[in-house]
Amino acid sequence: MNPIELIITVCAVLSPTTCEETHLVFSSAASLRQCTMQAPPYIAQWVGEHPKWTAVKWRCEYPHTNDKAERGGGSAPS
Repeated sequence: MNPIELIITVCAVLSPTTCEETHLVFSSAASLRQCTMQAPPYIAQWVGEHPKWTAVKWRCEYPHTNDKAERGGGSAPS
């Protein structure tokens, strides 16, 4: 199994122009395309746990090891 990052663009419910990206690890034997197709239940769970945010789009990518330090470990908005 190779890790795949599920990158979700989320916008604040009370301020739809305030948007951020959140990174989730999607460990799967799936391809990037399959990750994108299988993502909705995971996105729904995340939105359910973060009711101040709404998901507007998503994509899957293989992790970029150099970017993790710059992103601060992929923390999610609160």
